[in-house]
Amino acid sequence: MEEKAIDRIDESRGPHYEPYGWHHWPEHPWMSYQFRRALGETQEGGGSVSECFLAASRMTPGDNESWHAEWTRVGDSNRVRGDEAASAGRVQTARNCWLRAADYYRSAEFWLASDDPRRLETFEKVEACSKAFFAHLTPPGEVVRVPYENGAHLDAYFVPAPFSVEKQPAVISFGGLDAYKDEMWFMAGRGFLQRGISVLMIDGPGQGGTLRRGGITGRHDYEVPVGRCIDYLETRGDVDASRVAVCGGGIGGHFAARAACYEHRLAAALSHTAGWSLYDTWRDADEDHRLADSIKWVFGAASMKEAVEKLAPYTLEGHIERMKCPYLIVHGGYDVLGVAQARKVYEAAQAAGVDATLRLVDQEETGADHCQHDNPTIGQEILADWLAGVFEIDERELMSKTLAPIL
Repeated sequence: MEEKAIDRIDESRGPHYEPYGWHHWPEHPWMSYQFRRALGETQEGGGSVSECFLAASRMTPGDNESWHAEWTRVGDSNRVRGDEAASAGRVQTARNCWLRAADYYRSAEFWLASDDPRRLETFEKVEACSKAFFAHLTPPGEVVRVPYENGAHLDAYFVPAPFSVEKQPAVISFGGLDAYKDEMWFMAGRGFLQRGISVLMIDGPGQGGTLRRGGITGRHDYEVPVGRCIDYLETRGDVDASRVAVCGGGIGGHFAARAACYEHRLAAALSHTAGWSLYDTWRDADEDHRLADSIKWVFGAASMKEAVEKLAPYTLEGHIERMKCPYLIVHGGYDVLGVAQARKVYEAAQAAGVDATLRLVDQEETGADHCQHDNPTIGQEILADWLAGVFEIDERELMSKTLAPIL
């Protein structure tokens, strides 16, 4: 199997820069990766650089409790400041603070055990701040429940692009193992909106509120939840249903590709990191794996052995040839989780006659990490520019129809 940088402990034990970005605690590569993720999202409004380093300076390296406490501390301070600014009519400051708080709370939740009651409590703080932020956009974002199965729903936000266009194209955006709808703003959503593409950011099966409140675990046939999202978008008078795309980040890139193989109402598919087989990704993982608790939780398994068994159908083998729409893979050239599967997806798609594009982001550009977490802005630009091209959006013409600037 391909060696993964995420598992390596470097000889250099001090904070330093790697091809995949800033490496804060080399003796704790998984936690360093999560800090790099939080640090990168500051440039998309998800925090401030100084607050991130202040929080990190107070943490005990590798300690989950101090991680939770210090991210919560900066989250709380921003949420309070945002609420006070809103009460005083200072909407811009309020939005800025709420957006930072949402992402700080997202980090605070990350290493809590799946059965820790603080997990849902912290997650709902993320949502509260996100909802306040979206409600104060022009036009405002909407809290949505996408009808799913057996009376259940998928938690989501719909944010219309701020241009006076009667029917706008849209993209269904979701994460993977640990990213959920609220983080999609920083990873992909903002970039699409800037180019006139409305965004439905969802918690799919095994994600966010759909998992935490609904108890709905992951599934391999992601064309089903994506199909339900398209059904919802088709009910909206402000969406051009002939121009709906899907974009998944992390293992969500695998889900997006799988959905596009069978849901042919999709006009385009984007894998923001590509995965050929989730079984291959985790087949050697045991109970000591750093993400074992999350993997079992997301896929509804009592043990890692059971989880790995459940992953057998999570493959594009025998499916990729069914994809009919244009397909983009954006993958970090030094992705800490590896690059081999992205190449395999691309080569198989090309061999099957799919209109596929592979864009590896290299270290000189930055953005070479998993999902461009070290520089999410370049990831957004590559994803959104490609989709704007597929949808034939003339951004120069669009500027004359602007309702409000994108934050």
